[in-house]
Amino acid sequence: VQLQASGGGLVQAGRSLRLSCAVSGHTVSSYVNAWFRQAPGKEREFVAAITWGGSATYYADFVEGRFTISTDNAKNTVYLQMNSLKLEDTAVYYCATDARPGDPRTKQYVYWGQGTQVTVSS
Repeated sequence: VQLQASGGGLVQAGRSLRLSCAVSGHTVSSYVNAWFRQAPGKEREFVAAITWGGSATYYADFVEGRFTISTDNAKNTVYLQMNSLKLEDTAVYYCATDARPGDPRTKQYVYWGQGTQVTVSS
């Protein structure tokens, strides 16, 4: 299983970005798919997750309705639409996937992408 994250970049506060995670080796609809992020000097933290076939979504409290996670089963890709970006959203964003049950916010994920940098400027 391989995950390829893309879509990061430099953006002004208040603008939007859409991250993509292209998955190969399994079908996204059969797995739990998630996004995490890690800011400089901080631990990696959960951002959002979507369960098998999009049956449920989970978000970190700091998302506050600004982000949306989704999947495109035809493209086998997981997206994270990020709106109203804030300076504190600056981080490397990682996609992850796992087939095992558990709370998507706290479970362990087996497969990880390489990360994509998101930098929000004032």
